[in-house]
Amino acid sequence: MPDLSDKADKPAPVAAPERTISKAGKVEISLEVSRQRPIGWTIFGLIVGTLLIWKLGTVGVWVGIALVIIGAYRAWQLVQTFLYEPGTIVVTDREVTLPRGLCLPRPVTVAPSAVTAVYFLRRSVPWNRSAPVLVVELGPKAMAFPRDWFASEADQRHVIHALMRNREPAKS
Repeated sequence: MPDLSDKADKPAPVAAPERTISKAGKVEISLEVSRQRPIGWTIFGLIVGTLLIWKLGTVGVWVGIALVIIGAYRAWQLVQTFLYEPGTIVVTDREVTLPRGLCLPRPVTVAPSAVTAVYFLRRSVPWNRSAPVLVVELGPKAMAFPRDWFASEADQRHVIHALMRNREPAKS
């Protein structure tokens, strides 16, 4: 029988995301993966695209081919989520390890001095990305990490603070 008293409800314990911030200067943030979008686009693209190719004329066939290509690409992304871990951003005093993307092998490992800039893009974000986007510049190359790859925006801030920790202040 449920408790019908007027006592305040206590929140259920929630498992914290994998996040390691040690006193020795190592920051380790695990990225998160959502399989909902790839599953939806795989099913929609392949089924509706096949039906359009099968039942309609020339224009419908071209739209169907485009949907099948999108469905196949999303199916590839879905398979990647099962084959590889989402990735982990690791920042230490000696090296920075950044995933090349979500669920992709062979992360990029560089020295902290190779990171030329790190910042948030809040307004200049493509329509299909959730803001803010964490951008880490490695010389001429920039790596973007959208908000939906992290458990919270605080994880993005932890990465920025860890990367900026060993920098000298800018001279005016």
